[in-house]
Amino acid sequence: MTTPDPERPSPLHSAALHASSALGGHGSGSSHSAALHASSTLRYDGGGLASVLPRAAASIGVPLLPGTTHEVAAEQATFPAARQAVVVLIDGLGYELLSARAGHAPYLRTLLATGTSLRCGFPSTTATSMGTFGTGLPPGAHGLVGYEVLDPDRDVIFNELSWEDGPHPETWQPHPTVFEAAAADGVHVTRVGPWFFDGSGLTRSALRGGTFVAAKTLPERVEATLTALRAARRSLVYLYWGDLDKIGHVHGCGSWQWLEELEAVDAQLRRLAAALPPHAALYVTADHGMIDCPFEDRLDLATEPELVAGTRHIAGEARARMIYCRPGATQDVAAAWTSRLAGTGHVVTRDQAIAAGWYGAPSDIRDAVRERIGDLIVVMTGPGAVVDSRRDRPELLALLGLHGSVTDVETAIPLLTQPPERS
Repeated sequence: MTTPDPERPSPLHSAALHASSALGGHGSGSSHSAALHASSTLRYDGGGLASVLPRAAASIGVPLLPGTTHEVAAEQATFPAARQAVVVLIDGLGYELLSARAGHAPYLRTLLATGTSLRCGFPSTTATSMGTFGTGLPPGAHGLVGYEVLDPDRDVIFNELSWEDGPHPETWQPHPTVFEAAAADGVHVTRVGPWFFDGSGLTRSALRGGTFVAAKTLPERVEATLTALRAARRSLVYLYWGDLDKIGHVHGCGSWQWLEELEAVDAQLRRLAAALPPHAALYVTADHGMIDCPFEDRLDLATEPELVAGTRHIAGEARARMIYCRPGATQDVAAAWTSRLAGTGHVVTRDQAIAAGWYGAPSDIRDAVRERIGDLIVVMTGPGAVVDSRRDRPELLALLGLHGSVTDVETAIPLLTQPPERS
């Protein structure tokens, strides 16, 4: 495994420290109030990831699902009318990452001039963001509230990304997806991704609807997208690419390997854009950003018994932990974590996070979803992380680039648009 060049600074390390200061990470006062203030940047309207797919579908004439975020998003910021829409989601392509390294992505740099920065929501992790993206709803409504979460019916933790031993996907997330709504309206819907996404728990939960086309490499996925556009006059095509995120996790988002992959992504998106039919629009977005987290800035629960005392389960991920406490222990657990994380992270209760809108409007939170959220939520504000070598796989412990928290570098994502030549 190649490690990043230590002489090449991560553009996100200093940004994270700036974010920590902005959140109150090194100041005085209430820890949870600083964290709740940070949540003011979370968006589930036209300024958030929840709006992208509904607006793309609406631009080709798909009626919006009534009474939901779909309507709110579309009313606030419409996309230009088109016959066909292509939505590309590049996993891990944070807005601040792209802006800092735009010189390595000449095509995307041209789109940045007219593009916007959106917010992916909380936690800034793929499983939750895919739920938000696919349904157009906030996490409190769709219910995918983290990387690892509690299934209250069985009192077990399961991984919403792998869905191994998870609950019935369509029951866990019962709302119709935007793909289902578009297909029901007669749109030719195609989802392009790796073969193992087809029929997976996360796909069935958050991204069901239309036809799935498996393709391995990015050039092959671009070709599959163009083929899908040729198949029908009115089309919605979704293309997913995950290698940028994988490389960022392993080598760091400040590494030469990450830059090399960004250049490859940019070249293929330029190729896709150049080959689009004149009535097709292209939208490029992401599910979250990323931050390089030095190993010396991490806490290991295996050596922090005071942080484990009073807990039933500790889930979430390294930068956004959810703590499920034993009866009567929540206050003591919160005090222990707050003391230990002083200056590096914040602790809030479930009720505080919900009231602050972390998971959407409080009225959006389903009772079943509320029980999935930890009694306490821990968010890191500097470049630190909380790991657990007792249960985390070695390859997970070795990851350099992480995400999940509420900082700008993790929640800001791009929305880049190439409008149709003709509507």
